Amino acid sequence: MSLSRFLFCLVATGCLLAGCAKPPSEAPLASARSAADAALVTRSVQTVADRIAERPMPQQLFSHGALGGRTLAVSSTADIVLRPGEVVLTFDDGPRPGRTNAILATLADFNVRATFLMLGASAEAHPALAQQVARSGHTVGSHTYGHVDLSQLSRQAALDEIAKGEDAVQAALARGGQTISPFFRFPYLAQTGFLRTSLLQSSAVVLDVDIDSKDYYRDAPATIVERTMARLRARGSGIILFHDIHARTVETLPLVLARLRDEGYSVVRLVPRASGVFGRDLITAAGPDVSETL
Repeated sequence: MSLSRFLFCLVATGCLLAGCAKPPSEAPLASARSAADAALVTRSVQTVADRIAERPMPQQLFSHGALGGRTLAVSSTADIVLRPGEVVLTFDDGPRPGRTNAILATLADFNVRATFLMLGASAEAHPALAQQVARSGHTVGSHTYGHVDLSQLSRQAALDEIAKGEDAVQAALARGGQTISPFFRFPYLAQTGFLRTSLLQSSAVVLDVDIDSKDYYRDAPATIVERTMARLRARGSGIILFHDIHARTVETLPLVLARLRDEGYSVVRLVPRASGVFGRDLITAAGPDVSETL
């Protein structure tokens, strides 16, 4: 091969190699297309997100099911642990003829069980109605004898009032072969550390209040329903306070139960759990005087 032909071949090969090293002419177009596609996808996702964000909150917060929920056996206040969507129905101050029996009928219609914290004086005056509550499958506890503010009494006087109320409720139930459960609520929710500790040490189950329906206000049933449900939604679960002595509660209860059912809540039944082979250490009115200096 001559020198001139060899040089010609070398130059031609270099040009070919240089051409292969250049980026393909389609690359800028492909990059632009990728950016456009990404923008299109992003806009699509944003559109879907906007549609989801515009949807209203569902009225039913929990899975729909039977309103009557589980039975929770407790031996102390600390045992009352509710799951989201669970409520406990409680009724204070009864029994009262014409009101308590109407409430029992409504509870039966919705197949739910409640806890009734009875006044000793009321149970004493209406023992047959107290027995009807227990016979219907509801739990019966006490609420003192005469609904007094225990925080304003001496320690011994307060213990006497608690014991007198419990004794009266038990006596009313015993005439029907039933027995009281160790559930107690302070009237006006007024308590002292001494009284609460004394009750807990006696294996009483003190029932507090998470949602106060305020059915003792002279409000329309619809107002009571909305107030109760708003407070319940804010908490998600809890113990609801009603009173089985008001005509407005008789009117309100079926509306509340229907809303609870429609929004997927369930009503938990509270029952006592045996705390030991020797039973419960009761607070007795005949106990020794408790010094105010303790």
